Amino acid sequence: MKILRISITIILISLGNLLFAGDGMWLPLLLKALNEGEMQSMGMKLSAEDIYSVNQGSLKDAIVHFGGFCTSEVISDQGLLLTNHHCGYSQIQSHSTLENNLLKDGFWAQTKEDELANPGLFARFITRIDDVSDDVLKGVTKDMDEVSRQSMIDKNIDSIRGSIRLKEFHDIIIRPFYQGNQYFIFYTVTYNDVRLVGTPPESIGKFGADTDNWVWPRHTGDFALFRIYAGPNNEPAEYSENNVPYKPKHFLPISLDGVEEGDFTMVFGFPGRTNQYLPGAAVEQIIETLNPAKIEIRETALGILDEKMRADEQVRIQYASKFARIANYWKKWIGESQGLVKTNALDKKSKFEEEFKMKNKDNRENVSLLPQMEQLYKAIEPYAFTRDYYSEVASRNIELLSASSIIGRLVSTFENNGVDAYNRFLPRIQGYLQGFYKDYRPEIDKEVFAALTEMYANNVNAMYVPDQLKNKKGAKGFQMLADEVYGSSSFTEMDKMMAILDMDPAAAVEKIKMDPAYKLSSEWGSMIDEKVNVPYNEHKAKLDEYQRKYMQAIIETFPNRRFYPDANSTMRVSYGQVNGYKPKDGVCYTPVTYLDGVIEKYQPGDYEFDVHPKLLELHEKEDYGQYADTNGKVPVCFLGSNHTTGGNSGSPAIDAHGNLIGLNFDRVWEGTMSDINYDKSICRNIMVDARFVLFIIDKFAGASHLIDEMKLVHPKAE
Repeated sequence: MKILRISITIILISLGNLLFAGDGMWLPLLLKALNEGEMQSMGMKLSAEDIYSVNQGSLKDAIVHFGGFCTSEVISDQGLLLTNHHCGYSQIQSHSTLENNLLKDGFWAQTKEDELANPGLFARFITRIDDVSDDVLKGVTKDMDEVSRQSMIDKNIDSIRGSIRLKEFHDIIIRPFYQGNQYFIFYTVTYNDVRLVGTPPESIGKFGADTDNWVWPRHTGDFALFRIYAGPNNEPAEYSENNVPYKPKHFLPISLDGVEEGDFTMVFGFPGRTNQYLPGAAVEQIIETLNPAKIEIRETALGILDEKMRADEQVRIQYASKFARIANYWKKWIGESQGLVKTNALDKKSKFEEEFKMKNKDNRENVSLLPQMEQLYKAIEPYAFTRDYYSEVASRNIELLSASSIIGRLVSTFENNGVDAYNRFLPRIQGYLQGFYKDYRPEIDKEVFAALTEMYANNVNAMYVPDQLKNKKGAKGFQMLADEVYGSSSFTEMDKMMAILDMDPAAAVEKIKMDPAYKLSSEWGSMIDEKVNVPYNEHKAKLDEYQRKYMQAIIETFPNRRFYPDANSTMRVSYGQVNGYKPKDGVCYTPVTYLDGVIEKYQPGDYEFDVHPKLLELHEKEDYGQYADTNGKVPVCFLGSNHTTGGNSGSPAIDAHGNLIGLNFDRVWEGTMSDINYDKSICRNIMVDARFVLFIIDKFAGASHLIDEMKLVHPKAE
């Protein structure tokens, strides 16, 4: 089997043939071969070794996978972590009550003893990355079918894992790259004692809330502080009062010099998922079929939640995190579809595919890939549409059905594995339900249920609609169904559900199976599994095979071009510059916003645009300390052309010298299609200016003891 690799000879090609600077999420261990020269030509003063090194402390040693879903960075020699407010939102919410509302009022630990523990939250470092393609693909041949191929790969990965001796809290992660044509191993160490140190109030950390989400100009101080604690010898340990602050191999100094248009920027983190190499047929399906359906469903659910949250402060606290989660991708999909159209993504795909076919005119196997994929995308579309619709309605937006599905795992555990397995699994279900009911309002969920089940029945092919949803007469029929299910289900009340789980396993399972919410969830899910997921997975497996072959063919067809691997939640570096952009005719956005803009947006009493009295006072007095720029204004956010996606939330924005200049937290709405089609003209990431973070900590919160931990520098003055 010929193993695909990105050849080091690529560095010899001229910059004129390279991708636009900003495009790409690059593996840090390959920067010297692929990117170092270009990065330095853009102004970077570091070497690739300064960014990624195994033998000495480097930037990678300050970069943390925060809880497995965001990025954070170490900013002091005492393990102080900086990440986004929205990344720590669930932890902040978990410590909030009506009487002590950390979301509304903020929180600043005055001593380390005041810092708040967060069970389940972890901080993971990458200690080393290696290419293990030879070992993983050993024995894999070109004529293997996909099942045999994957079986061989799995066997090889198990062998690699079995050959490596690991200490406690250390692990390895082996991931495929380039659609499974190459494999890398990541050595990790995980710290499980991570405590909340400080958070601004929502009026700063979530300023603009959902209205400003994905939007420029932005004025959100989206940051929070945590701290890593370690056991003896600085090693990981479970939470203990005896643990001490972690001593990092490297932490990021913070620049007080700020940014100017054209400055070099580097974003270092753990981007989640991109699909840059999809064929045009897939992109067209996203634009025309899949995104519109998901957008409409979430828009309906959000309308109901928004009304309830605005009417009741307790509801707003309970549903704040849920609303943000639902709204985030709703708005992202809208911008993604519009951006794909605006940047002529389908035309670009078509031109690239024509060039690919022309260069492969004598290669029948490669030429046949695109028409075969197009045919498969047509075949999979009805299943993909129904699958997305079901997922959005029953799994993501109707909480009762989502909980029923999880409770159903307890039933299947009992029926398939017996009483002992049931009893082992039961505490996990009980723990999940305690969290679920803490922020659950059945009367709100019932409204969502009635609205979304009606949408499902009206928009999905009748053969994929469960019997209980058929033959309902308009909205009244679905409201009656909601009244029936929610009025008789034990799943809507914590006490009733916990009482069932206290019963003998056999009796509990029988009781659960009789519940109307479980019956609907089970019938609906089983039908989707049988009629939708089975054919969908068959088509998807074939598409994955063709996508892998297409990826290999692309790289072989264009040997003088660089191709970065799609994001897959592994450590990556992206680099670009501070740049504004022109979203449409007659509109030009500059790359920096200021505290003045916060005041301009101020709407007293509005939960999205209210401003804290202390911040108003600081602005009125121009009490900015050392955090104002040369014009005497406090910068809040800035734009860069760095290629980012979900998972990059909390990633550090690093200057040419290796100092922290900002904190990545969002992308502009017009450029959210960068997951599929990065276009430098409008793809911009949004970052909180580090000086605003320091200003809030010091002047607003009075937490100067945290500033004293940090190393503040003036690299432009050196």
